Amino acid sequence: MSIYHNYCKETFNENGALTHIELVYPDNFNFGYDVVDKIADEEPDKTALVWCNTEGEEHIFSFSDIKRLSNKTANVFKNAGIKRADRVMVVLKRHYEYWMVAVALHKLGAVMIPATHMLTVNDFVYRLKSANVDAVVCTPQNDVPDKILSAAAQAKVSFKAFCVQKNVEGFENLTEAVKSASDVFAREQTSVDDHMLLYFTSGTTGYPKGVIHDFSYPLAHIVTAKYWQQAEEGGLHFTVAETGWAKASWGKIYGQWLIGSAVMVYDFDNFDPKQLTAVINKYGVTSFCAPPTVYRYLVRKGIPYMPNLRHASTAGEVLAPEVFRKFTERTGIPLCEGYGQTETTLLMANFKGMQPTEGSMGTISPLYDIELRLKNGDPAPVGTIGEVVIVPRDTDRQVGIFCGYLDNEKQYRHVWRGGVYHTGDAAYVDENGLYWFHGRFDDIIKTGGYRIGPSEVENVLMEHPAVEECSIVGVPDPLRGQAIKAVITLCNGYIGSRELEKEIKDFCNDKLAEYKWIRIVEFVDKMPKTISGKIRKTELRNK
Repeated sequence: MSIYHNYCKETFNENGALTHIELVYPDNFNFGYDVVDKIADEEPDKTALVWCNTEGEEHIFSFSDIKRLSNKTANVFKNAGIKRADRVMVVLKRHYEYWMVAVALHKLGAVMIPATHMLTVNDFVYRLKSANVDAVVCTPQNDVPDKILSAAAQAKVSFKAFCVQKNVEGFENLTEAVKSASDVFAREQTSVDDHMLLYFTSGTTGYPKGVIHDFSYPLAHIVTAKYWQQAEEGGLHFTVAETGWAKASWGKIYGQWLIGSAVMVYDFDNFDPKQLTAVINKYGVTSFCAPPTVYRYLVRKGIPYMPNLRHASTAGEVLAPEVFRKFTERTGIPLCEGYGQTETTLLMANFKGMQPTEGSMGTISPLYDIELRLKNGDPAPVGTIGEVVIVPRDTDRQVGIFCGYLDNEKQYRHVWRGGVYHTGDAAYVDENGLYWFHGRFDDIIKTGGYRIGPSEVENVLMEHPAVEECSIVGVPDPLRGQAIKAVITLCNGYIGSRELEKEIKDFCNDKLAEYKWIRIVEFVDKMPKTISGKIRKTELRNK
């Protein structure tokens, strides 16, 4: 029986779908000791991590390996003075060392700050200063050590610095230090209320916000892994995400290990659909999760036979129905969309026990009470766009919902105004109880008295063969208030022209209600994006 049963009580309907879940845990719950070490003690040979890279290297780690190596890593950190509540930035790409470092930091009670290697020097300056970082653990690749040292000099800060795999000037070689460290580590005192993770949001507007989660956070991902991604006891789950992003917490460690699934990690820099599917088939991946962009590439490049794959899920941006249909046609596996934020865990999804509906976020997670509300606070009627808000349960701690913004209590109080958490995301619910995402609430277009979610039009645009990527924004219009503008990057072989503009307009407007018609088309070489790849609609509107 998977260890997650120790931490929850579940209720199901006649179809086997989860209808209610109550999380139970001690005041000192710690994922490192109570999940990783517990599994290692009971099933030492159980596979935890299957890792490979583009150079052909391969490593398979059991839970006893993770316990032993995380203990050794924790001893190195402790000897360096890292302690409970210290903040440690971790920039390890998809290196297997991430899992040892993460578990070690959890055991110490330190706050882990995952960050992507793609950050610039200025990005590192901002994070080092705003988070008052006590230590950094990084990859030797992509000039990350040089960027961190430059950022430290500019920010005029100092911290303990570790680098994995090789000797780098200014950094302790963590890989070498771990080899000689003790593999015995006595349990440190921690509390479930302690801060465990600090994620910086991608910053579509303004500076990135520091989002803080406590030590109860991993338990909320039981629902993520078991009932949305449908990872399985003894299976192998593969989420395509770099460890610098919150999606790694969703799909590469917590929920998967809690339910007894091993995690597949493919360490790569440049996405190649053929290599990705080769990894899926070579190692027998049973469940797979990736952003819609990956599925778009897979559909366009051709999807090979994947005999072991039983489930596929997606999140991070709106999935075009065309991609859903083609992937399902070629694999027989329907794509299950999910929705949540860096500030939360999974809020809505096409869950196990229900038939996935293309384009829909599915239904509300049994872990939360969620409503759609109009700007005046009233409930949004069926079919009407409202803001997604989380209503706290009186008897439950809001496990999986962030406990604060870094040094910004004012912003935290603002998003919790009126006694509910305001996501800022827009959606509507249909007569069947299914929810449909419509982007950020601020991105809603008001034209001719109508309110239009950008995704309504973007989904149609993506069906045109010339459209590689697109974004719909509202721009000032003296007649309508706002006009609908399409910003488009073109697929190879297409050149922007007035003729193509008319063709795309006609193609889409024939399929759209008149009030949703595209009035303006702009072709661009590339979209303005955040470091995490989200399109900056604000920049497109301002332009």
